[in-house]
Amino acid sequence: MATPPSAFRPIACQLGRSRLACEENGSWRRIIIEKPFGTDLASARKLNNDLLDVFDENQLYRIDHYLGKETVQNILVLRFANGLFEPIWNRNFIDHVQIDVPEKLALGARAGFYEQTGAYRDMVVTHLFQILGFMGMEAPTSLEPKPISEEKNKVFRSMLPIKPADVVRGQYTGYRSEEGVYRDSDTETFIALKCFIDNWRWAGVPFYLRSGKRLARRTTKIVVRFKTPPLSIFGSGEKDPVAPNYLIFHIQPEEGITFQVRAKVPGPTITTQPVHLDFDYSQFGERPPTTGYEKLLYDCMVGDSTLFHRSDMVEAAWEAAQPILDAWGSNPPDDFPNYAAGTWGPAAADELLARDYHKWWYGPENKRR
Repeated sequence: MATPPSAFRPIACQLGRSRLACEENGSWRRIIIEKPFGTDLASARKLNNDLLDVFDENQLYRIDHYLGKETVQNILVLRFANGLFEPIWNRNFIDHVQIDVPEKLALGARAGFYEQTGAYRDMVVTHLFQILGFMGMEAPTSLEPKPISEEKNKVFRSMLPIKPADVVRGQYTGYRSEEGVYRDSDTETFIALKCFIDNWRWAGVPFYLRSGKRLARRTTKIVVRFKTPPLSIFGSGEKDPVAPNYLIFHIQPEEGITFQVRAKVPGPTITTQPVHLDFDYSQFGERPPTTGYEKLLYDCMVGDSTLFHRSDMVEAAWEAAQPILDAWGSNPPDDFPNYAAGTWGPAAADELLARDYHKWWYGPENKRR
């Protein structure tokens, strides 16, 4: 169902009336549903109930193409197949986690749809929260769908309600003049927020999520910033003598993983600078990474629901997101539009986010444009 969300229920009902939803004589019937899975907690619950009137849960495949990307799946492999990272994957060693999905493009033919959703519903409660689930989950008992879904669900249930003070929303100049957009639209095209997972592993560690349209660059990254050494034993004249380590997952357009460490610069004195340890998919030779949809459509056909959303997972994510929607309902923005197309979004987002977040958001030039 790559259709408007309003069509989900009538299509499902017609499939039920036509007996095309019934599994008979060893046959199987599965239905793939595109996001968004509702527009708030109440609508998500109603949609789940409507679909479950026709289909069983094991027939429903709520798709998120980001989870089909190789690097997203590599989060699990890097964490749980390597003895190096899992012991330090917690609040004792990690300062914060950044999940960035900036986009250069405008809306094109999707303006009518986007007016009813906005960046928060379209990106955060779907793509970014699901990536957050992989980053924050505990080790599953196996790689079967149920254990992985259970661990991701625990992450969403452990999330503290997001505070309105920890959210910045924006709209780019020119959005209101696009076809299908209201001339006084208060739909956000940019969102940045800080959230917390309130459990033993992550208590106190901020997770920074950001996405937007008509920004300066298209890229998707996850950046883990580790805590700095307690003191520097190297030269006091260095520009950044106590520099943190970063682990960066590159999701699109290129896919790969970078680990930033410090190394000695050749010469008679000990001077250090950051260097990168890089992995990319060219190391697998002629086998290119699969696309998100290619992987997920195949998984549906073979009955593997590992990378799809369960109904309780969808509702748990909306529960964490709902306080912001409630706050916005009584507090419409009074400063839209508040960033120019082709920039990095509202300046207010800089004040919200981590002290060195911009190093990866803005790129190597390390400044706003």
